[in-house]
Amino acid sequence: MELLDKLNWRYAAKAMNGETVAEDKIERILEAARLAPTSSGLQPFEIIVIENQDIKEKIKPVAWNQSVITDCSHLLVFAAWDTYTEDRINYMFDLTNEIRGFKNEGWENYRQMLLGSYPQKPAEENFHHAAKQAYIAFSQALIAAAFEGVDATPLEGFDPTAVDDILGLKPKGLRSAVMLPLGYRKEESDWLVNLAKVRKPMEHLVTVIK
Repeated sequence: MELLDKLNWRYAAKAMNGETVAEDKIERILEAARLAPTSSGLQPFEIIVIENQDIKEKIKPVAWNQSVITDCSHLLVFAAWDTYTEDRINYMFDLTNEIRGFKNEGWENYRQMLLGSYPQKPAEENFHHAAKQAYIAFSQALIAAAFEGVDATPLEGFDPTAVDDILGLKPKGLRSAVMLPLGYRKEESDWLVNLAKVRKPMEHLVTVIK
């Protein structure tokens, strides 16, 4: 019930007051994103955390001039891999073996299956797959922010190529997928703050097959 209460409290804040979110809250939100499940456990994305106000100011014009970009405390950019490579796949499999302390034949066979599949696919197809994984982590960050009492505004309304250029993502093999400003709502400037949350009734959303 506590989590549902928090989710009912949250909404996409349209105005933020510039107040700084405590670092421990940011760390827990990022940890929630880090713990998100991803396809084959590859975590094919990175999270860019922007506190620098000058960078926020540069991003704002390529994000429909939305005020939450510059008035938030921290701007999170979820940047997906531009493609899957052998090095990227091997890194995660090697990390798994290192942390678990052993090699497993089935796991190694699965590694070879992925190496024989993903790197041969078109980069654009791989990026879209990686971006879907980034969205899973993004969703967990959004939920964690609500649990921490931190406002967040999911943002797809931006020019990803321009954001990639501002953040220098292309040389890193990354492409921005979605952004998440974190901060605190400015109630007197937010037209959405007092409006009722509207969602489909459960019977229009969920089909149970027994």
